Amino acid sequence: MTLDGGILTLVLMAVAGFCGYLLRYVVALRRIQEAEDQAHQILRGAEQEADRKTREAVREAQEAWERTQNRFAQEAEASRHELRRMEDKLAQREAQLERRFVDVEHLQRDLQQREEQFKQREDDYAQKSLVLEDLYADQLQRLEQIGEMSRAEAKEELMEGMLSEARTDVYEQIRRMELEAKDTAQKRASFYTSLAIQRFAADHVVENAVSVVALPNEEMKGRIIGREGRNIRAFETATGVDLVIDDTPDAVVVSGFDPIRREIARLTLERLVSDGRIHPGRIEEMVSKVQLEMEDMLREHGEGAAFAVGIDDLHPDLIKLLGRLRYRTSYSQNVLQHVQETAFLAGVMAVELGADERLARRAGLLHDIGKAADRTTQGTHVQIGQEIAQRYNEPDVVLNAIGCHHEDEEPRYLEAILVAASDALSAARPGARREMLEDYVKRLRKLEEIGDSFAGVEKTYAIQAGREIRIVVHPETVTDADAHFLARSVADRIEQEMVYPGQIKVTILRETRTTEYAR
Repeated sequence: MTLDGGILTLVLMAVAGFCGYLLRYVVALRRIQEAEDQAHQILRGAEQEADRKTREAVREAQEAWERTQNRFAQEAEASRHELRRMEDKLAQREAQLERRFVDVEHLQRDLQQREEQFKQREDDYAQKSLVLEDLYADQLQRLEQIGEMSRAEAKEELMEGMLSEARTDVYEQIRRMELEAKDTAQKRASFYTSLAIQRFAADHVVENAVSVVALPNEEMKGRIIGREGRNIRAFETATGVDLVIDDTPDAVVVSGFDPIRREIARLTLERLVSDGRIHPGRIEEMVSKVQLEMEDMLREHGEGAAFAVGIDDLHPDLIKLLGRLRYRTSYSQNVLQHVQETAFLAGVMAVELGADERLARRAGLLHDIGKAADRTTQGTHVQIGQEIAQRYNEPDVVLNAIGCHHEDEEPRYLEAILVAASDALSAARPGARREMLEDYVKRLRKLEEIGDSFAGVEKTYAIQAGREIRIVVHPETVTDADAHFLARSVADRIEQEMVYPGQIKVTILRETRTTEYAR
């Protein structure tokens, strides 16, 4: 029993081992199958991933090629457009030259025709002269026969008659000249007097057109000029004035015909000198800051003038325009001071005549308000002033006073007549006005208007007392080649439309700036 039990146990153990082996074999086969399936899946996934990345690479390459092709196409189109534009300009220039050539040919033909006519007339005159000489000799012979006088006797008698007649004509001419001299003596004296006053006003004009800025030391002049002159160029470009640095100790001169622009330049330079940091970026920053402060200063000047006259209900925009008159002159007379004088005079006469004093003062204060905007608006200062007063609902008396103070319309109110009389009194007082500065400023303003009239111009500045204009252009619309053509066109326009001494230099400034911020 024990032997049989041991054998059975061995058999069971053998069977169990065989079954375990079969079980491990089956499990191993299953794991091998799963591993093979997983390897196939990984392989398929890798193939799909490789195919996807291949397609993406092809698509990206195709998109890059299309972008490159589009960029090249755009650049080619821009180049073709630029070529067409240059061709159009050349064609226009050629057409202009051709028209000028045709005009020259017409002029040459006209000159040839006139020359032929002159030659023909000269031949005719020569023939007529010969005929006259023959007639003259024949008449002399006949006169001698008829008068029974010799040629010498007739000549002597004729000369005596002519001398007597000539003496009478000379005496009559001398008498007429004496009468004309007496009639025109006063006019000529006034003319020469006014001419002497104008010539004497030269120094006064210079004082009105320049400002002096004191410096702490001579080294500051070098810092203002900057390396290779970049600081002074940036200052003149930003302010539109001429900065004169000479041998004057511890001082520089700011020269410009526009008083507001010159005042901004003066304040900017004083603050730059005080701050000590002088470079193009700081200059432009300081100019912008002073320009904003100038707006407050203009309002303060206008409020002061209105307060001095006794007018306290003006529109804020009219107050600001009045402040601009502080930096405007008329024949060297300050316009803000002039309108205040006109207002005071009109008010005093209104009280004496029983008119409305407050309305007369208001009309006198606003009668030249158009001069605050006539440099930027088309029309006379009278028309501009009436439009401004009407825009801000000023009384009809004020509109009539503005219109009639230069006799552009008939006065309809007593206050308007008083304003016109006060305007003449303020302008006529001794030393109030001088004409040379006004003519000088008009010439400089005309130079800037000519420069601003061309396309692509950002701003024009007249400097060097009108001997040079600097034109700042938009770099994206005006090329380097266009700049040369623009300079020649502006010079031609100045030669055609203006009268000036010496020569005027035209400078085109084309500057491209790129700004980025590091954060």
